[in-house]
Amino acid sequence: MRNLPLVILAGGLGTRIREETEFRPKPMVEIGGKPILWHIMKYYSTWGVSEFIICAGYKGEMIKDYFLNQSANQYDVTVDFNDKKVTQIGSNKIEDWKVTVVDTGELTPTGGRISKIEKYITQDDFYCTYGDGVANIDISALVSLHRNNNSIATLTAVKPLSRFGVLDILADGKVEKFREKPRMETWINGGYFVFNRGIFKLLNAETTLELDPLSTLATRGGLSAYRHEGFWQPMDTLREAQLLNNLWSSGEAEWKIW
Repeated sequence: MRNLPLVILAGGLGTRIREETEFRPKPMVEIGGKPILWHIMKYYSTWGVSEFIICAGYKGEMIKDYFLNQSANQYDVTVDFNDKKVTQIGSNKIEDWKVTVVDTGELTPTGGRISKIEKYITQDDFYCTYGDGVANIDISALVSLHRNNNSIATLTAVKPLSRFGVLDILADGKVEKFREKPRMETWINGGYFVFNRGIFKLLNAETTLELDPLSTLATRGGLSAYRHEGFWQPMDTLREAQLLNNLWSSGEAEWKIW
């Protein structure tokens, strides 16, 4: 498990949070002063992941610049104005990560993005997730289910919070109970995948991962779902970005396990 790479889908336009994505790709929107992309990577790194393949697209150069600058800023520097020399001194390396940023196109669908990074996958299995959500998923249990079921794909099933309050109404029209944004009873795809290399046979440049590939695998018995009852929160809107920042600043960020 510890050596599996993580593929991060980070190339979409992020139109539902245009207040932020007009200026930067959604995975670079910050939580507590760090891009949500970094939070996702940091979470996985606590489970032993050190290799990351980022499927960039919209404003992908900002993601590349971020990691290039991270690399440059890992060292102390001495500037000798007499000799006009800049010398790196030792290393203040923060993370032991190998990061590959791949331009997968601005409008490429999710499955198409994954198909374009096949050459970077050298193992039988790999992790994959969206670049705009955080959770406290047990990654070890997720990959164990995937392997025990001998699946081509395993997704994490979650029960999101309702966007609205829910009314329990009696037959006479009186409200018995008001529940403010309860957790829904229906399971949905929360991302946080594990894929076997066999997934590439179902992908091409025009494929949307969430449509034909996963549906086909479900009918063939090749898709599993790991049920996660804990914290899971996407960042699709400005309100959700503010929610995540509030959780971080209040010390209640459940994905912060480092």
